[in-house]
Amino acid sequence: MPSPFSEEHRLFRKTVRDFAEKELAPHVDEWEQDELFPDWVFKRAGELGILGCSYPEEVGGEGGDFWMNVVATEELPRCGAAGVTMGLLVQSSMATPVIQDLGTDEQKKEFLEPAIKGEKIAALGVSEPMAGSDVAGLRTTARLVGDEYVINGSKTYITNGTRCDFVTLLAKTAPEAGHNGISIFLVPTDRPGFAVSRKLKKAGNWCSDTAELFFEDVKIPKRYLLGREGMGFMYLMQNFQSERLVASTSAVAGAEQALDRSVAFGRERVAFGKPLIKREYWKQKFAHLYTRLEAARALSYRACEAYNEDKFVNKGMVSMETTKLISMAKVFVGDVTAEILDECVQFHGGMGYLEELWVARAWRDGRLFRIGGGTTEVMRYAIAKILGL
Repeated sequence: MPSPFSEEHRLFRKTVRDFAEKELAPHVDEWEQDELFPDWVFKRAGELGILGCSYPEEVGGEGGDFWMNVVATEELPRCGAAGVTMGLLVQSSMATPVIQDLGTDEQKKEFLEPAIKGEKIAALGVSEPMAGSDVAGLRTTARLVGDEYVINGSKTYITNGTRCDFVTLLAKTAPEAGHNGISIFLVPTDRPGFAVSRKLKKAGNWCSDTAELFFEDVKIPKRYLLGREGMGFMYLMQNFQSERLVASTSAVAGAEQALDRSVAFGRERVAFGKPLIKREYWKQKFAHLYTRLEAARALSYRACEAYNEDKFVNKGMVSMETTKLISMAKVFVGDVTAEILDECVQFHGGMGYLEELWVARAWRDGRLFRIGGGTTEVMRYAIAKILGL
């Protein structure tokens, strides 16, 4: 396919790259130790147009296409900590697209516009202790009582959860109706009955806060319902497509950086009288890994092209063909990046297993990709279902 990137994309790429390398990267070691990056990162990303790059100008966005999102996901990993990228992408591409798609003018004014500016921090409340990739199994409920919904339940693995100003929340409004009884709500976290149960300690992505959230008789006005009651599952399946895409393009970019940095290390590291990268085994290995990387990028770009046409050109819902491509990209990118990061650790030997070296962080951070946003196993099941298998 021809390059999807224009001069506008190129200029935006430089903006995001400078932000990642000059404003974020010098601090990530400290943020990793603190297990939290500061709130000013959201505000600064909003000022630079990163959070709203593909949102319409009428809600405070930059009016770009989905390829603007791709540019952001490819450049943010240059900061050196996937936790920062994760927090920002939840804000821009996971918790808020559904507001643009379904929200009223009032909802967009109250939630989407300040999120795009980085003035309100957003979280996506889907996973529960007993319902991860099986979204239909969630137990959180929202009962309509008069002009208010009363929410009870809990959510877990929630990125930005300890400090979010609102949660884009999935809850059952008709528990007996299965996936047809699920709805989406916008829930401000200053409501009585909301609590952060605990901050979760993770194997990777240390500097992104991940929390368990608790809702006990949390009351919200009826106007905070997004779209139609009972359609939440279908809305979320559409929303998941952009989430899986930005995760895929970000993972490819991170893996490419790991390969490039490893090659640079191999040129300097001498073993048995010659640079490590000149050893025949590793020349063959890196040729194989770079080839696999290009295949992963090509598949994710093909899926992005199809998604952009569905959502921004044809003004329609994501098609089953596009959903298949996105699921395939997530599976293949997950397999390829896992192989790349593992081989990069191996290439560095004992140093690769030390926390003080970047490659150990990249390795543990990258493991989440095959779990978050739908596990690899669930993605393969979705592909098989679309193929009629």
